[in-house]
This record gives sequence, structure tokens and C-alpha cells, in this order.
Amino acid sequence: MAMAGLYRRVLPSPPAIDFASNEGKQLFLEAIQNGTMEGFFKLISYFQTQSEPAYCGLASLSMVLNALAIDPGRKWKGPWRWFDESMLDCCEPLEMVKAKGISFGKVVCLAHCAGAKVEAFRSNLSTIEDFRKHVMACTTSDDCHLISSYHRGLFKQTGSGHFSPIGGYHAEKDMALILDVARFKYPPHWVPLPLLWEAMNTIDEATGLHRGFMLVSKLHRAPALLYTLSCKHESWVSISKHLMDDLPVLLSSENVKDIKDVLYTLLSNLPSNFTEFIKWVAEVRRQEENGQKLSDEEKGRLAIKEEVLKQVQDTPLYKQVTGLLFPEDSVCQLKAATESSLTNVAASICCQGAGLFAGRSGSSDRFCCRHTCVRCYRATGDNPATVVSGTVVNGNGEQGVDVLVPTSQEKTSCCPLEQDGCSPMHPGSNNVLTALLLALPPQTWSRIKDMKVLEEMENLVSAENLPPLLQEEILHLRGQFLLLKRCKDNKVEEDLAAPPF
Repeated sequence: MAMAGLYRRVLPSPPAIDFASNEGKQLFLEAIQNGTMEGFFKLISYFQTQSEPAYCGLASLSMVLNALAIDPGRKWKGPWRWFDESMLDCCEPLEMVKAKGISFGKVVCLAHCAGAKVEAFRSNLSTIEDFRKHVMACTTSDDCHLISSYHRGLFKQTGSGHFSPIGGYHAEKDMALILDVARFKYPPHWVPLPLLWEAMNTIDEATGLHRGFMLVSKLHRAPALLYTLSCKHESWVSISKHLMDDLPVLLSSENVKDIKDVLYTLLSNLPSNFTEFIKWVAEVRRQEENGQKLSDEEKGRLAIKEEVLKQVQDTPLYKQVTGLLFPEDSVCQLKAATESSLTNVAASICCQGAGLFAGRSGSSDRFCCRHTCVRCYRATGDNPATVVSGTVVNGNGEQGVDVLVPTSQEKTSCCPLEQDGCSPMHPGSNNVLTALLLALPPQTWSRIKDMKVLEEMENLVSAENLPPLLQEEILHLRGQFLLLKRCKDNKVEEDLAAPPF
């Protein structure tokens, strides 16, 4: 005999008003006329139902991130980049969220990790007047969205702690529109803002802390222009522990007498897979979308990446790192190594592309590329652009793939490719390592015993001495480091302040 399961709930009204009811529609129309539904339209375009009963925090965040058009920088499915609940797991394993839900602090952490700007407020450290002011600000604009963490019981609804975005506000009646992501349970509904404040001003039993609200907006530029920490990589916990906890102890125990000693100590003790921890941000495109031309947008992004790369290579630290890695005729050896590694980049990118266009995360077929090459495009009046190209072979046929490679404009006589106007100095190991050292928290070096060496090292890695573009890049990486450490140490609940991006 078939048994009926749960199919939705009847929305307790009052205190809530169903968005689709006559009264709910009237509130909507009046709020539109008063200009407090501006954020609604972006949110409703990306409104989603949480895919698991405990995924309300993840669904709310992915909905808001997509509404803000924040690029996740990695694919969802096929070739598409899109935020999905399954991608929001850098602060808490998904299986744990599925079983127990997620805390307010960890949703804030996830928003930071995803590249958003976040301001978070616990109810005991804010006021209803402040909350109303922020609701008004977010609902009269479409570049900021508010996620509320509240207890359903205050609305006579079943369940306990819940997350959902606020989609609008009716100022005259002081009512907020909750776009409930548990649409299998309750539809979107209007609630009195004072009652919503009471529902937020409750204790989360799992953490012993108050609930609250967060304002999520887009950073003024992409958080990672050229470099990013790969917190999704399985080894990030052990590598971050080594860099942030073990390295300072190691430096204090070694008798370092100069900068070369410091760098040698670090290099000789780096995990073999550290390059999986910090990566340069590659840009991959289908060949047929643009042919052999770069769009103005692509040229603009590439120019910024090249400027960041140039600024890295202009730092005194880069020269120290390069001298240590390539002690004899370092520039020419580095050029030769770069030319060789570009072929590897091409094969790697194309193999990733084979999996990407087949809807897989990777490809086990080492011969997925029929052809790879390095070539330069030059548009009239433009600098040459280095593009690694290949032909991806998968079950659906063949697909041409390009990866746009930021290059250095340095010129030396030992680089044969310069005859064609190309200087293939893409972000190699010495570039990545320099960025990594600059991004380490300043206290990393504080346990060097020799005061002269300590002072010299602090000057080399000081963010204050960097040009503005590189400084922003390094401070973003440094913020990622601190965020990862807070997640690892389970301290995200204690301090909701944004890291210094």
C-alpha cells in the first residue's frame, strides 16, 4: 500500500503573509513603487530550492553569489562556471553540513572563500535600527544582498535555525520579504521586521552564539588577478600548517646568517606538492568563439595579469628567489625552462579541457590532445599575446582550446622565441614562489634570531613597499591564508571580521 509523505506545509498566517496571496501581491506592488524591491529582481532570477534539508545556508549563499555575478573561477558542470551548493565546502565538509547543518560563522567564511565582500553582524552586537537600515540599503540597490539567520519558531513555523535571503522591504508596514530557500516546505513570505529581528536575536545551540545577518556584495575587482590559493586541493590543510605553523619554528631552530640561508631553509623543506596550493589563474576558451583574435575584455584582463607578473619580477625578493633557483646564467636557464614548460602547460590544459568538455573533472587519457603548440597573436597596434593552443579529443569529437598566458616583456638575447615578438615568461615556479613568500603573514619571519637578517627579510616581504596593483594581490592572498587558518583552527565563529583582502 502506498503511503503519502510530507508535501509542503501550510504557512502560518499570521504572522507571515504568503507572497502569492492578494495581500502579498499588494505589498509587493507598493514596495516596488517605493523603490524597496530593487534587489528582488536579481535574486529572483537565481532563486533556488536547497537540495538537502540542511543546505539552507549553502543554497542562500550560492543564490546570492550568482545574483551578484561573482565568477567562481572553476567549473560547475561541462564548461560552465556557476555557484552550486556542492562547490561550497572549503570551510565544512558537505557530509557534515548534510547531517548537522552549518553555523552562521562558517557561512560567512564560505562567502569570503568564494570571493565576495562580506559584512556580518550577530544580533547581540547590533540593533534593530541598524538591521532596518541595512535592509533598506540592500533592497534599494541590486549590488548588495542580505542573508538572515533566524529561528523559525518565532513565525510559528516548524523547524528551528534557518537561512534565507531577504528579497524586499515594505517601509510603511515595516515588513521584510523572505525568499525561503526551503520551497518544498514554505513559499516566499512577508514577515514583520521586528519579529524577524526577534527570530535572529536567538541562540544557536550548536555554537552557543547569537544568530544574525550578513551583507554580501561584490568586490570592486576580481579578488584574484593572477594568483590564488587552491583551498579545494586535498593537501591545503597540511601545506598551510607547514607554512604558517612549522616554518616559523624551523627558522628559529636554524642558524640563518643571511637571506640565502632563509630561502634555502624554506625551499629545502617545502612539501613536494606545494605548487598545488598556490596557482596562477589560467583563462581557457574555445577556439571557435574568438578565432585568432582576442576580445577587448580578454586583452584587458591579460594586460592586468601581465602587469602583476611584471611587478612580481621587479621585486628584490624575486631576484633573490631566481638567483637561488637558477644560480648560473639564471635568466637564460629560466627562459629555456619556461619554453619547455609551456609545452607541458599546453598538454595539461588540453587534457583538462578534454575532461571539461566531456563533463568530467579530468581525463585519464594521456593522449587526449592531437596537437599542442605555442603561438603569438598580434593585433594592429597591440603587444603580442602568448596563447597555448591544442586540440582536445573526447567522445563527442574534437575541440580546439586556447589558454591565454600572461607574459613578461623582458628581452634577452638567449630566447629564440623573441624573434617572433614573444617572451613566454608565464608565471613559473620562481614567480609563484615569490608571490607565496610575499603572501605569508608577517609573523612568519619574526622568530629569525639574527636581527639584521630579520630586518632585511621583513623589508623584502613588506606589502607596504609594493606597487598598488601587486599590493592588492598579495593582501588578498594573505587574507586567504588567514581565512584558511581560521577555518582549520575552527575559529570562524569567534571573529566575523573580514580578513585584510
